[in-house]
Amino acid sequence: MENMVNRGIINHISEEEIINLLAKLVSFPSHEGIENQETEVAEYICDYFIREGIEAELIPVADGRCNVIATIKGASAGRTLLFTGHTDTVPPYDMPEPYQARIVDGKMYGRGVLDMKAGLACMMMAMVALKRSGITLSGDLVFAALIDEEAKSLGTRAWLKSCKQLPDAAIVSEPTNMEICVGHRGLEWFEFTFQGKTVHGGRQKEGINAIQKATKFINRLESDLIPRIEKKNPHPIIGSPSMNYGLIRGGTQPSTVAGECILQMDRRWIPGESFQDVVREYQEIIDELSREDPKFKADIKVMDISYMDEQYVHEAMDTDPNEHVVKTAEKAIEEVTGERAVIRSFTAWSDGGLINYYGKVPTIVLGPGELEYAHSAEEHIPVDSLVPAVKVFASIACEFCG
Repeated sequence: MENMVNRGIINHISEEEIINLLAKLVSFPSHEGIENQETEVAEYICDYFIREGIEAELIPVADGRCNVIATIKGASAGRTLLFTGHTDTVPPYDMPEPYQARIVDGKMYGRGVLDMKAGLACMMMAMVALKRSGITLSGDLVFAALIDEEAKSLGTRAWLKSCKQLPDAAIVSEPTNMEICVGHRGLEWFEFTFQGKTVHGGRQKEGINAIQKATKFINRLESDLIPRIEKKNPHPIIGSPSMNYGLIRGGTQPSTVAGECILQMDRRWIPGESFQDVVREYQEIIDELSREDPKFKADIKVMDISYMDEQYVHEAMDTDPNEHVVKTAEKAIEEVTGERAVIRSFTAWSDGGLINYYGKVPTIVLGPGELEYAHSAEEHIPVDSLVPAVKVFASIACEFCG
């Protein structure tokens, strides 16, 4: 905090300005079903940086949708820090006036205000305050507003593939109540299809009931796989892996033997496990049941809504708490808030998993607001959480980039 005061940064951080910026970002719908989805908000972000004298460009990704990259160049060979977050949101569902940010009892409401336009706005304001203060960093400070995190992470995958020099560390500004998340579990949604033979219920013996086959599979998971998952040593910060049955659907009517049954599941793994390990566990049970029962036929795939491509899956994020970016964030939080920083895991998945796992970049998730209100009709963020977040981000950048 003293460092920011001495360098004049704090004089360029205004609550009114950050509120207005966030309200403007919320005013642009950027969910699925909107033409070019995130591009209107991306254009605004790009223009905002350019008006402030910060180098910025729109990067086309797919179907008229664009990432935004902005950079404050360092003066020498210091460390490079990435500020990043996603510009897409979920649809408004039943949220009233979703694009008209409104403040009620000290909380700003609107679709995307929490997840995660507040994080983006606070990082933008931190960069602008640094620029206005006239200070020169040693290393580069890069901002990336990326598309499609709520779906297939097209933006982050495109950024990883095109990035000529990866940063020394990254901060993803998902809502964590400004607690430092150094990891999260990997995640994939799997679909199992069980094949049977459809016949009239009066000729049941001549058919093969796919629902019964799915039941066999679930029973084997319960007796064999789930106990093995539960016995795995938990990660010291991230905790234990998990598996959830999310949907089952089979058959057409009571008087017809079900010829097909679909089971969809959520599987979350911890560092030390891999996506390949997870698939192998399921396939081994399918193979085992097929040997026991020649009429058992099933296959497994990643659900279309979850599938990225052959190169990428929703991998876990795992950053050593002793990494420089973590220590820098701890110091900044304590200086700004006067309270000891909290180190924990992020309960959801984030693009940090891709940046950390595939880019080998030490990554933390850190942003204002409580995740529990994301995607809801009551999505909001406390207004008084915004300026402290800006100060923390600016302080981290000064210390990390030098």
